[in-house]
Amino acid sequence: MNDIKHYINGQYVGSASGKLFDNINPANGRVISKVHEAGREEVDAAVQAAKAALRGPWGKMTLEQRTQILHKVADGINARFDEFLEAECLDTGKPKSLASHIDIPRGAANFKVFADMIKNVPTESFEMPTPDGTGALNYAVRRPKGVIGVISPWNLPLLLMTWKVGPALACGNTVVVKPSEETPTTTALLGEVMKDAGVPDGVYNVVHGFGGDSAGAFLTEHPDVDGFTFTGETGTGEVIMKAAARGIRDISLELGGKNAGLVFADCDMDKAIEGTMRSAFANCGQVCLGTERVYVERAIFDEFVTRLKAAAEGLKIGPPDDSEANMGPLVSLKHREKVLSYYQKAVDDGATVVTGGGVPDMPAELAGGAWVQPTIWTGLADDSAVVTDEIFGPCCHIRPFDTEEEAIELANSLPYGLASAVWTENVSRAHRVAGQIEAGIVWVNSWFLRDLRTPFGGSKQSGVGREGGVHSLEFYTEMKNVCIKL
Repeated sequence: MNDIKHYINGQYVGSASGKLFDNINPANGRVISKVHEAGREEVDAAVQAAKAALRGPWGKMTLEQRTQILHKVADGINARFDEFLEAECLDTGKPKSLASHIDIPRGAANFKVFADMIKNVPTESFEMPTPDGTGALNYAVRRPKGVIGVISPWNLPLLLMTWKVGPALACGNTVVVKPSEETPTTTALLGEVMKDAGVPDGVYNVVHGFGGDSAGAFLTEHPDVDGFTFTGETGTGEVIMKAAARGIRDISLELGGKNAGLVFADCDMDKAIEGTMRSAFANCGQVCLGTERVYVERAIFDEFVTRLKAAAEGLKIGPPDDSEANMGPLVSLKHREKVLSYYQKAVDDGATVVTGGGVPDMPAELAGGAWVQPTIWTGLADDSAVVTDEIFGPCCHIRPFDTEEEAIELANSLPYGLASAVWTENVSRAHRVAGQIEAGIVWVNSWFLRDLRTPFGGSKQSGVGREGGVHSLEFYTEMKNVCIKL
């Protein structure tokens, strides 16, 4: 896809304005493709197509017919696995070794998981007495919410987009997807798979562009969109929330985090190092659930820092096709500017740079890429911006603590509450600490271990609502109670 167009009502179409923007390979800084930028005209066409499809063949299908099609979508992605893998890695720069095990398989599986789930989740019914003694029966039925605006992020483009589109379609909705401008390709490519799988025209639509005064704003402002689901930074979530308030549209927001890892002296050190290495540096630190604050009990602080430093310095940085690489570039040069500004801020605030802190030396053909070093700091004050702000890069600050109570207080000290990881071999402590941490998900002796049936989302400024399992079905459907007088 050298020319990435919108996918509207079953057809790839360009923009009436003729506006295009560059899609850049973050591994080398070169242009991969030209992307059409949607105006109000294209967004309106996509919304109207989605609205009409609710009353067309899609809206008349049985649940069994609909879920069979979604299984075909998943099979279609897997049949074109290498195409999706290549597109995802060109857009993101991430190692193929990572994307081939997580991004593409999970991106496909989301359709099957939710197609199967919608068939097996019950509603509810109640018998009730009536004054005349005959009684009444109440029962609930699920109905699609309508047109869903899906605004998806750039860190796990296919996976997190289908995490929303899969349950939305399983519940009988139609969608208009606005992928990140940084990573448009797999979302566009999915249109071909939808067509081949027999998804009716208008059910799955894609518009490309930016946020303000572009496709994102035009979509959230459109009065015929019935709900929005978004993964991204908290500031953008606030903008979407304000737009959704007009017309009282529903929202599901998974937003920013500054997640804490708590490492107790009774931990299994090998597990804690391995887990923190992944939570701090996986996907070049571009994981919303990642750990940027690490609190370590003082008795093992020096050992932990030394071992994490050695492990970070053992990471192999390289492009997607390097089979030995386990860390790629950041998603863009613009994002690298942000990350490097925090690297400098850490130095300005008096941090001890344990390792990293700059840009690695790369071969000439990769010199234009968005590369940074994995970085560890110690010695910063708790109110340093490096400790309080979400950086979204391969970095973490490590601070000692002395008591369990102090560790919990530090973990809960920020306005975010997305995720946390606790490392301890004491079962009582694990339950006690996990119960007190203000976060949507708390891992104990693990990280990124996900059961898709469980609730997923953030507390405080890290989000609104929950998705996953029945919680996704609750968002993507309206529950209707029917009362029958007997």
